[in-house]
Amino acid sequence: MKTKEKDVTARTRLYLIRHGEVQGAGIPRYNGHADVSLSERGVAQYHAFKERLAGTKISACYSSDLTRCRVGGEILGGHLGLQPVLDPALRELNIGVWEGMTWTEIQEQYPAEWAARLADIVNYRVPGGENLLDLEARLIPAIRGIVARHRGEEVLVVAHGGANRVVLLNAIGAPLSSLFAIEQQYCCLNIIDYYADGATVVKLLNG
Repeated sequence: MKTKEKDVTARTRLYLIRHGEVQGAGIPRYNGHADVSLSERGVAQYHAFKERLAGTKISACYSSDLTRCRVGGEILGGHLGLQPVLDPALRELNIGVWEGMTWTEIQEQYPAEWAARLADIVNYRVPGGENLLDLEARLIPAIRGIVARHRGEEVLVVAHGGANRVVLLNAIGAPLSSLFAIEQQYCCLNIIDYYADGATVVKLLNG
């Protein structure tokens, strides 16, 4: 049976990227809402990324308001002649009292909580923070709002590793428990097509 092709004029294409490398990137840690700075390599990654936008028809740029994304929104948006729209709803998971801590520090200081989160990655909420359901509840409506405002257009969104994974899982209809089945390297590119009939197609992941 031949598959019917979709009408690309009804398609909204999302170019979803993760921010560039941050200071202290060599040591696993949770930054969450902490406003960490980019490393020199992270800034260079954004400038190198400009070449990947050649041939696109991006008409709008959105970014998390945290510095590691905002700088990218300014660099890439400026390259495209666009003013980035900063949206706190695109922020990373709020990891509460663990923000800024390395994984080793957390395991030493919060061993029971660390084990509890590993046992239930979806529902466990770090004290003072969010769980994945909370992140999904603020993030997915923001993405849907962007898509609705830009029907038939191409849009650039600069966000975070965990946040991007939630968007991608939602796009393919996979459960939040599969969060770490998806890789998101610094300054990687994901392309997601949203159609007017509600269908969603991931064209590129962690590219």
